Amino acid sequence: MKTESRFVRTALLFIISAVMMPHSFFSQRPQKPVLYGKHWVAVTGKPIAATAGARIFMKGGNAVDAACAMIAATSTMWDTLGWGGETQALIYNPKTGKVIGVNALGMAPTGATAELYKSKGMKYPPEYGPLSAVTPGTPGGIFVMLAEFGKLSLKDVLEPSIEMADGYPMDAGTASVIERQKSWLKQWKYSREVMLPHTGREREGPVEGEIFKQADLAATLRKLVDAEQSALKAGKSRKDAIMAAYDRFYKGDIAKELVRGTKEEGGLITEADLAKWKVILEEPVSASYKGIDVYKLDTWTQGPAMLQALNILENVDVKSMGYNSPKYIHTVYQAMSLAFADRDFYYGDPYFPPAEPRAGLLSKEYAKERAKLIRPDRNDPDIKPGDPYPFQQGRNPFAALLEKWKNVPADSQTQAPPGTMAQNTPFGDPINGSFPDDNFYGGTTSVQAADAEGWVVSVTPSGGWIPAVIAGRTGIGLSQRAQQFVIDAADGPYNVIEPGKRPRVTLTPTLAFKDKKPYLCFSVQGGDSQDQNLLQFFLNMVEFGMNVQQATEAPNINSFQMRSSFGAHEIRPGRVLLANSTTKEVRDELTKMGYTFTFQERTSGPITAIYFDRKNGSMWGGASTHGDDYGIAW
Repeated sequence: MKTESRFVRTALLFIISAVMMPHSFFSQRPQKPVLYGKHWVAVTGKPIAATAGARIFMKGGNAVDAACAMIAATSTMWDTLGWGGETQALIYNPKTGKVIGVNALGMAPTGATAELYKSKGMKYPPEYGPLSAVTPGTPGGIFVMLAEFGKLSLKDVLEPSIEMADGYPMDAGTASVIERQKSWLKQWKYSREVMLPHTGREREGPVEGEIFKQADLAATLRKLVDAEQSALKAGKSRKDAIMAAYDRFYKGDIAKELVRGTKEEGGLITEADLAKWKVILEEPVSASYKGIDVYKLDTWTQGPAMLQALNILENVDVKSMGYNSPKYIHTVYQAMSLAFADRDFYYGDPYFPPAEPRAGLLSKEYAKERAKLIRPDRNDPDIKPGDPYPFQQGRNPFAALLEKWKNVPADSQTQAPPGTMAQNTPFGDPINGSFPDDNFYGGTTSVQAADAEGWVVSVTPSGGWIPAVIAGRTGIGLSQRAQQFVIDAADGPYNVIEPGKRPRVTLTPTLAFKDKKPYLCFSVQGGDSQDQNLLQFFLNMVEFGMNVQQATEAPNINSFQMRSSFGAHEIRPGRVLLANSTTKEVRDELTKMGYTFTFQERTSGPITAIYFDRKNGSMWGGASTHGDDYGIAW
């Protein structure tokens, strides 16, 4: 009997410990290998763009040079962005030991007022078309990053993208998006000419493997290189020569043609808007989670929401819950819902008054108060923004609006009963109007680069995705980022559109440090899901012991309990994305807690990441299996 009893106890302990073990204990070998590098690592959304980064490293460039080349390549191949989009980055400078934020987000143009959109009967700026455009940011972001922190010339860095603009083999995902969006593209003269080379045929867009040529874009990129090379011949410094290309884009002949082409299609951007816009190098925000310092960009992105969620989760024992157990899923969902409720109300352009309550939002004391709102056994569909002002000794200027804030699903939505599989779940997919979607995830706009000198770069460039309005003969597809503004203060008082203001965007690069040294570099594409997936990637490594590749592939959950940043800005309280592999037992427990479900085969999100192995002096790259994410290391 004693032997039998010991056997039973041992078996029970094994079962209990197995349940609590990280996902990597159960999973088969990751579908992709870890990338091991000693000298450099380049990871991004498509193989050809990763190759562009590798080429720059092989030329002697540093991680900033390589990152700029990958941004340029992904923009050229319309990998869910175009050249008129926006770039936001975090750069670790090993010479100073500082993290720099790069704000290369466009601003609302002259005439883009709330009254304009209201006069057209719109509740928000439109998803597509000329009235959704903000000023281009990606070219300026590349020029400033390269001039301030790179080593190579603009000519070197743009060489791969110029070759691609001359003609590159079209990938299947982008070809599919072009064909699916051709009804939009046909409305705009220059978009139609570039994107639909087979007009009049049954399939008007390019096909997989077809050599896709962009003569106007190639000419524009060559003009930028010519501006740099002419400045160098005139005796200008490397930095000043690169900024000569900046001036040609934002103040010269390229700017004039961009404005002319935009106005031809009914857009608002003026030459003064382009000349006035500037890239901002700024201090990032940060929070510490169990001794790990995590850096994000400021409240013009949703990045601080991940920091808020980490602050909330520090108040519970996440690891003891077990990876993707019902309790873990519920707790993470609630933490994200609390953080994103604050995002929806308080985040906006910090360079426009009044100042966002950043200190209060990121205070540990505020997080403790928010954590107390988590019900242990049920989802709270009425989670609302809190009031962080008392935690920074201030008074809320929008207390009246906060009091009236309501979480109400869009009138057109029908709530599914608990435990059912939801269909047609709109959640910020600027391509198809639904989320999650493999084609949206298939194109990634995240860039990670690191080198042996110590430079580390995380970028999430985006905007100007298909269907984009191409501005005249520049070949530049304009950003649609104005749709992330609101036009009524009741929908977010810090994010109301006005000329010169930047919208609050979902784009969110990340750096993490241990003992003041780089630990992780990671980002992801996917609208409102970005900081949700990055939060879980981080916990996968820190709490559950996964390696960088396992953490990028592991199934995540996504909450729909926040206002979508796109389209009609819907909210779906209690809706959760689960992996198809989620067991019936987990589904049943979540149903009891009031959740409704939608499912996908892969739910990690297209995460790209680099882990720094200080013990062995190596760098480990990871790229998820969600899309075409790819990396190269040496």
